[in-house]
Amino acid sequence: MVKIIDIHCHLTFDEYDSDREQVIEDSRQVLKAVVTSGVEPEDGKDALELAELHRDFVFVSLGLHPIHVVDMTDHEIGDYQEFISTNRRNIVSIGEIGLDYHWVRDPLKIKRTKEIFVEFLELAKELDLPVVLHLRGTTGGEAIEAGLKLVSDNDIRKVVFHCFTGKPQLAELICKEGYYVSLPASIVRSKTMKKVAKRIPLSYLFTETDAPYLSPDNEEKRNVPQNVKVVYEEIARQKKSDVKTVEEAIEGNFGRVFGVELKSD
Repeated sequence: MVKIIDIHCHLTFDEYDSDREQVIEDSRQVLKAVVTSGVEPEDGKDALELAELHRDFVFVSLGLHPIHVVDMTDHEIGDYQEFISTNRRNIVSIGEIGLDYHWVRDPLKIKRTKEIFVEFLELAKELDLPVVLHLRGTTGGEAIEAGLKLVSDNDIRKVVFHCFTGKPQLAELICKEGYYVSLPASIVRSKTMKKVAKRIPLSYLFTETDAPYLSPDNEEKRNVPQNVKVVYEEIARQKKSDVKTVEEAIEGNFGRVFGVELKSD
């Protein structure tokens, strides 16, 4: 039986401190794989340690969330990039990296986050790894459009637009560039995300929770990886298809982009 995949969550975050192992054990009953994203140096170390405890189930993406860029020196960022390079064999992607115009609004800080974003894109090229993008704006899709231009200009080939909240037309433009769109569990509350699910080919879609955030029930409730099942169900509903077809397509995308061949059930 094909199982489902959560390509982006944060199992190392404080919200799981009281029951992390139980959350992972529960998710194993539903999921075939989960990718936990390290968003800064200490979190990255924790993510690698967690994956070591759950080999062939928990995979790791290492990046630097734009909100952390402004608090770090060039030296600290350089050390972290070296750490990522050293752990090349233990990770499946670089991310999340990108732009955040919601939390980072000062023009000088925005300029710095763009510069560091490009540095991490270069690192991904050097290590031959896909990138997972965090692109959040205040209104509209300006952060997404800026990120799309940067990955295209820097000739990045494997790109996932994590937690995509843009319009269907922008999603179509992303896919025309050969890039991928990842939809979160909050799709159940978003007409725009449902339209994206309907219009984007399965071969360009991914599924995620961004847990502990973006619960399908409500914003205040802690999310968990197995809730990614609602994304599969919604994609199948929008495409008038069946969940098994969606499962097989997402697993194929996962292998093609992240280079992971999942073990058979």
